[in-house]
Amino acid sequence: MINKVVASAEEAIADIPDGASLAVGGFGLCGIPVALIDALHRHGTKDLETVSNNCGVDDWGLGVLLRDGRIRRTVSSYVGENKEFARQYLSGELEVVLTPQGTLAEKLRAGGAGIPAFYTKAGVGTQVSDGGLPQKYDADGGIAIASAAKEVRTFNEVDYVLEESLTPDFGLVHAWKGDRHGNLVFHATAMNFNPLCAMAGKITIAEVEELVEPGELDPEHVHTPGIFVQRVVVVPGGEKRIEKRTVALARAAGTESATEQAGA
Repeated sequence: MINKVVASAEEAIADIPDGASLAVGGFGLCGIPVALIDALHRHGTKDLETVSNNCGVDDWGLGVLLRDGRIRRTVSSYVGENKEFARQYLSGELEVVLTPQGTLAEKLRAGGAGIPAFYTKAGVGTQVSDGGLPQKYDADGGIAIASAAKEVRTFNEVDYVLEESLTPDFGLVHAWKGDRHGNLVFHATAMNFNPLCAMAGKITIAEVEELVEPGELDPEHVHTPGIFVQRVVVVPGGEKRIEKRTVALARAAGTESATEQAGA
């Protein structure tokens, strides 16, 4: 079996060219491949198309590439935590293909499974199926690019819209554990999009927190088999941020704190 481990994140992403399309794993800020994204940023790669559930926050994850104008187009589901994203989209600097979350997941899974398209009920009767959803604005606030109408068919008296699958040039994922053959195990919420991005990428690069030897992973617990993964880089102990931190309310004069009230 091939040893897929490379020495550094920089080496792992060195051949990603300007203009490449990337499937980037993670859910919110959970399980995003920060080391690979930062290496791309240092490398100066630009004119990228990203496929990701969201596009990071202003100073973290894909938001770092976005901030510096490295992302040309993004296919995303949830984009509400990034002010720079909104600014670029509304000013005509960024093309955005908004996609229902479940549809985005299936576009990636189907692409990895070799299925070119599928029918789904999500979005039927809306601009998702009918077209006209603004993908890019011009400098005057007009619509420069609008989504096209999609085929709708009826099965058992129910309408479904045809969605094409996604097979980006590269998949970038973050795993909890991996072995030298590329078998991966993800942790908790990181399972949501990382396995799908790993499947869909034509070349998939996995950063792993812990590298184990072949045979150490229980085959029944492997989430992504090594056949989908071309490169593995060890990135131990990276920073993990909290997207929205919830704390107790400040104590007002003469009142109990929120924590004390909850415990009463």
